[in-house]
This record gives sequence, C-alpha cells and structure tokens, in this order.
Amino acid sequence: MLNLVHLKVLAAVARHGSVTEAARELHYSQPSVSHHLARLEAATGAKLIQRVGRGIRLTPEGRLLAHRAAEIVGRVDAATNELAAQVGLHAGRVRLAANASTLSTIVPAAAAALAQAYPGIELSPIERHPVEALQMLRHGEVDVALVFGYADAPVEEEGVRLLHIGDDSLNLLSRQPGDRLTNHSASAWIGGCDRCEAELRAACRREGFTPRITAHSDDIVVVQSLVAAGIGVATQPGLALRAHHRPDVHATEIPGCRRRINAATYGDPPDPPAVACVLAALTEAAAAPE
Repeated sequence: MLNLVHLKVLAAVARHGSVTEAARELHYSQPSVSHHLARLEAATGAKLIQRVGRGIRLTPEGRLLAHRAAEIVGRVDAATNELAAQVGLHAGRVRLAANASTLSTIVPAAAAALAQAYPGIELSPIERHPVEALQMLRHGEVDVALVFGYADAPVEEEGVRLLHIGDDSLNLLSRQPGDRLTNHSASAWIGGCDRCEAELRAACRREGFTPRITAHSDDIVVVQSLVAAGIGVATQPGLALRAHHRPDVHATEIPGCRRRINAATYGDPPDPPAVACVLAALTEAAAAPE
C-alpha cells in the first residue's frame, strides 16, 4: 500500500530534482529521504529513481507516480484546510492564484471587503498565469484560481468548477487615438502569455491578417512603455488599464472581444464556508464600477 509520507518525499524530489533540496524543504536528513524513496520503490515494485553522475533523475515510472503524488498530497492538504474552515465556519486561510490584471484590481477590493466582513478569513494571493493557476488548483496548492477565457474557448478539464464573476474588454494599445487593428497589419506587435497571444492572433485573424510578434512581456508597465517608445503595438485587458495607464499610450476597445473572468474551484460542491465567502467577495468586487 502506498504511504502518504513516501509520496510526499517523491513529489518534493520531483519538484526540486535533488535529494538535497527535497531534504531541506521537508526538514529531513538526506539519508531519510533516500530511505523513503527506497521504501516506495519496494512498495510499488518499480524503479523510480536513477543515479546520473552525482545527481538523480526520475524514471518514466517515477515521473508518472510523482505527478499523481503531487495531486494526492495537495488534495490531502486542501482537505485539511477545508475541514479547519468548516469547523471554524467563516474563518481559515484561503489560497488564491490570479494573473496580474485581476491581482491588481479585483483581488485587493475583495480582500478589503473580506477583512471588513470576515476578519477571521486570511486571503493568501499569489500571481500565476491561468494555466499555472489551474495546475496549482488541481494539485491542491491553492483553493481558488482566478482565470480568464473567451466565449468560444474549450471548457476546463473535468473536476474544475467555474463561477463567472464578470467580463473584461480587450483594447488595442498604440500611440494614436481612435486606432484600429487593421491599421497595424504590417506593424510589429508585443505578445504576452500563451492565452493572451492566442487572443491577439484570433482578433487579428478576424481582420484578415496575422500579427508579426517581435517582442514579448507579461508586465503591464513594460508593455505600455514599449508601446510608448514605438517598439510595437499591443493589446491589454481593461482591468490592466485600470491598474496602470500611461497618458502617452492610447487604448481603443476592440469590438466583439470580451474576456470572461472566472473563479475556479476544484472538486464537488459545496465549497467550504471560507471559500464561499471569498467567491462572493470576488463577484462583488468584479461587479463594482471603476
């Protein structure tokens, strides 16, 4: 039978690629980590770790089990937090992953409302892109993931529940007021994360051209600075512009391009009381006027 401690050790080794670093994270000795790995190999009957020079690497079987181990350990940790929240009702720690535009606008407003209404709830935000945020959610490393998508985007994978909390505009950034996408079919473009670039390419494709992306940045301030310097044009959501908007960069809303802002949770309903309070605060913050 698989042992949770052994799985936790394997997940740490996979995360760091090192017995030494895994031991440091877990506050174990190196021989103890090696012992747990050996016990896990004996229990599974599979070779999970290979020695490579002075280091190690996971075998294909080791990688498979390590991926599941991360999910199992994360879900156990999440269950512990959920139970504590249930016992404490409107109290507990809620871990939230969100991208920069929501983390600088919706999340602070929700956090302020929570602090006022439910001082026993501790909100712990971390910045992550949607794909990374959803992975953390599946692994039990966060309780809520704020993600964006589009009306024709595929549904997130099984087990993930989405609460639609609001919509956001998509805007063309350039040095010209009242600009249009078609004016920049030959321009250089500044790309961002994978979902942002997919959105950009789809918007340009509808106008009959493919954008020539010559620079990349996920930083709101950097992108606007590059546009102001004439390096290229770009797109940014309305929430990003609410957080930061240079006066020498013009933003023109692109018709027909709206982001759906969703709060994602994992597993069967109902959500723990503390998580439900956070979801309600996020929904209210997203609906608040600018």
